[in-house]
Amino acid sequence: MAFEFTDANFKEEVMDTEGVAVIDFWAEWCGPCRVIAPVIEELSHEYDGKVKIGKLNVDFNPEVSFKFNIRSIPTILILKNGEVVDRHVGTTTKKVLADKIEAQL
Repeated sequence: MAFEFTDANFKEEVMDTEGVAVIDFWAEWCGPCRVIAPVIEELSHEYDGKVKIGKLNVDFNPEVSFKFNIRSIPTILILKNGEVVDRHVGTTTKKVLADKIEAQL
């Protein structure tokens, strides 16, 4: 299951951790977010132990959303060692996201 990032755990789980993290910024009311949710879930299983993949609900976690200037959802950020290395706004395919993840490993 995809990890649940929050304002409370983001610094510890992403910013202070080495390695690659993929964060799906989403909201319950967002149709495109529901379309990409199964892709995020599949990737979280496939990269388990190699990449921390999870979701951050923008409605309940405004601090992190503001910090990364999230204006449209879904937005997917890929961070490596706490730095943003890639950003994708909108829906996409599993292959596109997997290729972006592989480029950081």
